[in-house]
Amino acid sequence: MGDRYPGYDVLSKRHSPSWNDQTRRVIDQRLAIDPDAHRFLNELEWRTLKAICSRIIPQPTARERPAPLAAMIDERLVKGASDGYRNASLPPLREAWRRGIAALEAEAQTRHGRGFAELEGAAQDGLLTAAQRGLAAHPAWDGMPPDLFFADRLLFDIVSAYYAHPHAWNEIGFGGPADPRGYVRLAFDRRDPWEAAEARSGNEASARRENAHVGRR
Repeated sequence: MGDRYPGYDVLSKRHSPSWNDQTRRVIDQRLAIDPDAHRFLNELEWRTLKAICSRIIPQPTARERPAPLAAMIDERLVKGASDGYRNASLPPLREAWRRGIAALEAEAQTRHGRGFAELEGAAQDGLLTAAQRGLAAHPAWDGMPPDLFFADRLLFDIVSAYYAHPHAWNEIGFGGPADPRGYVRLAFDRRDPWEAAEARSGNEASARRENAHVGRR
């Protein structure tokens, strides 16, 4: 089933009781992110990061405006925001990303004679898989474990950015922060009337009808 929450559009909740002014401000900021803006990474790093994001999360081709994952990560690097913890085998956030991007670019040049962003998807996936499995071995990694970089930075940061953006929320039926409305029906497999209805085999039409009204609640 391609559409798990048919007819659901989280942005239709903007003027409903489900969102308050703070929620609207945060969502507007995320929607306003320029997908081509980057201030921390240089041009080569930027092209490589965009290519990496496209392989980690291929976004729906029908989506008019993909979630600007590379721009969100670049903005985080500008701010130097951290998770509040890190594996001691990894350098700090900015250095880890700079070194990881450079290492993947070096792996691409060594194995294929072209930059990462210029490679076909299968070749890019091969390099990412090698990093994921700890098999990447170019000196550009400079002691940073490629499998840790893949899991703790590359995968974690890209997936977190994706599901922090409203364009991804329709896929999971997420209505935004629970504040100010909260939840009432807390029993197993119960949903509040302002939550998206999930389509199950045979009830797609019913879910679509329900979701047409969810945005007004």
